[in-house]
Amino acid sequence: MDNSPSYDEHYDLGYQPSPSSVDQTDHSLAETSTSGDSFMYRRTNSETSAYSESVDDSSYSGEASPWFYPNVKSNPLSLTRLGLKQYNKNASDDKLEDHKAVDSELEMMKERFAKLLLGEDMSGSGKGVCTAVTISNSITNLYATVFGQNLRLEPLNPEKKAMWKREMNCLLSVCDYMVELIPISQNLQEGAQVELMESRPRSDLYINLPALQKLDAMLIEVLDSFQDTEFWYAEKGSMSSNSTRTGSFRRVVVQRNEEKWWLPIPCVPPGGLSEKARKLLKHKRDSCNQIHKAAMAINSSILAEMEIPDSYMSTLPKSGKACLGDSIYHYMCTTDKFSPDQLLDCLDIATELEALILADRVEASMYTWRRKACMSNSKSSWIMVKDLMSETEWNDKNYVLAERAECLLFCLKQRYPELSQTSLDTCKIQCNRDVGQAVLESYSRVLESLAFNIVAWIEDVICVDRSARNQDK
Repeated sequence: MDNSPSYDEHYDLGYQPSPSSVDQTDHSLAETSTSGDSFMYRRTNSETSAYSESVDDSSYSGEASPWFYPNVKSNPLSLTRLGLKQYNKNASDDKLEDHKAVDSELEMMKERFAKLLLGEDMSGSGKGVCTAVTISNSITNLYATVFGQNLRLEPLNPEKKAMWKREMNCLLSVCDYMVELIPISQNLQEGAQVELMESRPRSDLYINLPALQKLDAMLIEVLDSFQDTEFWYAEKGSMSSNSTRTGSFRRVVVQRNEEKWWLPIPCVPPGGLSEKARKLLKHKRDSCNQIHKAAMAINSSILAEMEIPDSYMSTLPKSGKACLGDSIYHYMCTTDKFSPDQLLDCLDIATELEALILADRVEASMYTWRRKACMSNSKSSWIMVKDLMSETEWNDKNYVLAERAECLLFCLKQRYPELSQTSLDTCKIQCNRDVGQAVLESYSRVLESLAFNIVAWIEDVICVDRSARNQDK
């Protein structure tokens, strides 16, 4: 029997292996390392070699070492069996983590897909909502999940940002298969001309969806830009007017309405922000204002294209006077030159709730008068009613009142751009059956909300900065 020491004993005694044994080790390790390439989320080499030590450039030998050897100060080829076991253990842990990440995402996508198919009716009895409403609710709920807890100017959490992009891509992928057929003429080789139907992307999706995706990327970029800012936040009640941050004296100046008690309080240094930071903040506010207007315009156009549900028309009163009340109705009827701005000034609206109630009443009166203008016709479809409105003469009192109500509603929404959706808008969304319109409406609505919030948060910081500068004067 050969009494020569074993391979492990040589390593324990500090024996340097021969080149042939090193080649065998190289081959076995290479097979081990390449087995993880099939996983989707493979860790980098620097992450797998967590047990390595930092070295200087002078410690390396002149020969290039294989990529899988740990960086040690002595000999880069001195790898003990304990090191091999540790390496294999780390690799298996990484694979297990990758498996868990893939499985969790797969289960989440299965849940989303099941809710879309079942129409949010998990009993499977067929009582769920239509696909358009399901997608609209999914986009709304995703926005609440990702941005619901984001109440300050700071970069979005990387996990939530990845979740927003991943799930929005899945929800918007349905638009890739929505087409419209248009007739085209094609000449055959024999000289005959035939008409064919050619499919192309829907015009509303082709125009609005890329614009919304661009606005989405711009808003995320604005949030990501708020790093290493001169201002910071403190929870309400957690800091006094004089607070300390990183060892220097700071000041908190806040005047916030009690209705927004949950929002964190912005804080600025003594004397306010620097001139550069102030200009940059105002520039971002103006950019988000433009994004808000663009998203609101797209949302309004999509809502205007949606059909008015019969359930809404059936709830309208018989007269527009019953909707508006005597004072507003009297002003709209007796004035020769109707001024909606003057009427709104006389009403003295104090809160957003009052503005929303007035918007509902004006909108209901507008459609009541339009319906009465076409009452002499027996056509009940609202699409036909709209066609008949173009044939109605201007001397019709109901038609004139409907036009004035539309002008009043437009001015009201301009004066209160943050106004919530009216009863008609909500009814349109709930009764909508067009999946493309549902995607555009919900996507533009959540982007409009995000842009409005960012503008409000920037205004809070600017207000605090202005107060701080005024106190130092």
